[in-house]
Amino acid sequence: MIDITLQNFEAEVLQASMTQPVLLDIWAPWCGPCRTLGPMLEKLETQYAGRFVLVKLNSDDQPEIAGQLSQMFGVRSIPFCVMFKDGQPVDGFVGALPQGQIQQFLDKHVPHEAELEAQEEAEAAEALAAEGDAEGALERLQEAVAIDPANDGARIEYIKLLMQNGRVIEARKAYEPVANKAVFDLRIAALGHWIDAGESASRARSDEELETAIAANRRDFAARFERAQRRFAGQRWTEAMDELLEILMRDKAWNDELARKTYVAILELMAKPAPKQAAVGSGEAKGTLEVTGKAAAAAPADPLIDQYRRKLSMALF
Repeated sequence: MIDITLQNFEAEVLQASMTQPVLLDIWAPWCGPCRTLGPMLEKLETQYAGRFVLVKLNSDDQPEIAGQLSQMFGVRSIPFCVMFKDGQPVDGFVGALPQGQIQQFLDKHVPHEAELEAQEEAEAAEALAAEGDAEGALERLQEAVAIDPANDGARIEYIKLLMQNGRVIEARKAYEPVANKAVFDLRIAALGHWIDAGESASRARSDEELETAIAANRRDFAARFERAQRRFAGQRWTEAMDELLEILMRDKAWNDELARKTYVAILELMAKPAPKQAAVGSGEAKGTLEVTGKAAAAAPADPLIDQYRRKLSMALF
């Protein structure tokens, strides 16, 4: 069991909560209910088998941490437990609650066993993909999705890898269960456009036929979009966006803004996700406390993506 101090708070609570939930038990030696709650929490940590980490803080020895958390949650008594996830305090409870109520609290925040198993498969897939073993990575991601169908992160990586390997029919099948989320999730919407491009490319006219059609009529937007889809499907990202820009500069609203939506989808697929970052950066001096968080880390700037974002803005405005 880890005892939390100002010196290890960042490493053992904030940084540790980036990889799994951390439950901080704030107690004191003179507190009777604390002596009841503590063993119960230790028992639950064992039962949950690594789905969360329990750490303890003696409020008499560490009044600064206890005071700041108590003020944040409006709590004046102990035992007081705070759940940390992704470097932030997200929830808490006060008092020696019955075990059933504590389990209900934990189940709101800790991953289920299926989620953990799926995450392990996804991490193994990432390693295989980095080694160039696409088939092995696809098998692991397919297993991750089968274990935990609600794991959108694993599903998105599975669909992306299928598309990268030209397996459009399988990608469409994997996409259908989350298609209704496209309105709310740019990543899912982008995948939908990519799959559409892959399906369209299989029916598209040849490059020579499209070139002839466009030469005959510069405003043949259907032909331009068809050519953009062929390039999109072939992961020729910038060539596809260049063709879409030709449409946007002539008719921004063409076909219910389909050119703009497809362009944005390509930018989303090209972008690298922002890295996770705990609330306290590695440059903070040890022995200081900050639990209110900082701005989330931004993804590293990509000059090519920035250039094409500017092109889109110029075309639209």
